Amino acid sequence: MDLSARSLVIGQLGQSLDGRVATLSGESKYISGSCALDHLHRLRAAVDAVLVGVGTVVADDPLLTVRRVEGRSPARVVIDPSGRVDPDARCLADDGARRFVVRTPAAGSTLPPGVEVLVVCPDAQGRIAPRAILSALAAAGLSRILVEGGPATLAAFIEAGLLDRLHVVVSPVILGSGRTGLDLTPIAGLGDALRPPACVTLFPDGDVLFDCDMRHGAREESHARQREDSLFGAG
Repeated sequence: MDLSARSLVIGQLGQSLDGRVATLSGESKYISGSCALDHLHRLRAAVDAVLVGVGTVVADDPLLTVRRVEGRSPARVVIDPSGRVDPDARCLADDGARRFVVRTPAAGSTLPPGVEVLVVCPDAQGRIAPRAILSALAAAGLSRILVEGGPATLAAFIEAGLLDRLHVVVSPVILGSGRTGLDLTPIAGLGDALRPPACVTLFPDGDVLFDCDMRHGAREESHARQREDSLFGAG
């Protein structure tokens, strides 16, 4: 697949003021406020598929549907290399939206009827490469992808250079401990840090949205920029 021809891939992250996405016990609902949740559901309604790792499904059992705004629910995709997903997970329930599980050839657990399986060969570490995932989804007709979690999955797409935009919502909440929002490879110094251009939006309830251009200002046609903003803007 020629990834230059693909549509947009956006990542989404909601975190506390001190960069946490959950407490030590795993509680994460709701760090983000009402406006941020509305924004997340607008993102879901604008894409072909919402993608999460199996760890997020095990920990949170999310629905991954559109409920807070008008719009259709996208396809739901679970990355599950070793077949850990619970067949009773809510995101695999049949509600009319397409449901996918991405797994390796060795994984063979039972899934509910109607769930589509995308078999992708792993790398040497047993992981499924983000580029291979996008290729499999594109072959299934899904090209506008929202990577919603968890931290390791989102980090993998960032480090592969496959995110076009990253939406980070920071809430004025201090947890003091707990899980951080991203698990990126450690860097040697600040000169190696990612510094994407960002637009900042203050939501009425105090949360702040950072809309980061992960392409680092790569050239693009103005009509593509306008289409992108209409899909993923904060308004």
